[in-house]
Amino acid sequence: MTEDTVNLLQECNAGIKMGVTSLDDVLGHVRDDGLKNLLLKSKDTHSRLGNKTHEYLVEYQEEGKEPAVMAKVMSWFKSNMKLEGENSDSMAADIITDGCNMGIKSLYKYLHQYPKAEQKVKDLTGELIRAEETLVEDLREYL
Repeated sequence: MTEDTVNLLQECNAGIKMGVTSLDDVLGHVRDDGLKNLLLKSKDTHSRLGNKTHEYLVEYQEEGKEPAVMAKVMSWFKSNMKLEGENSDSMAADIITDGCNMGIKSLYKYLHQYPKAEQKVKDLTGELIRAEETLVEDLREYL
């Protein structure tokens, strides 16, 4: 195990937690069943990947990482203010798309920042990136 492995896992873990929280924030405001099902499916995928990161962290006898408090507050504020002012499926899709794009950017940054991470953790990170990219693509019809 390398320090890069643990650091990459912890960043993935924090990002997944942030993603699940964001999905929860918007799901209560979504009216379209297709969009709701898409977001629920994504939440399941993120939860599964989160469980895998947690499993690896336990294997390495390490702790997970929580998203930055300020990032969580800003995300909640953005989601709830935008959805209160314009409670639409389009706005929910827009918020989640922005979050996915930030997540993708961060994950690629961490892959480059932690090049000595074990391959299975890099593969998990790649799976998370693909899940985010797929969600962005699937959300386009709701923007």
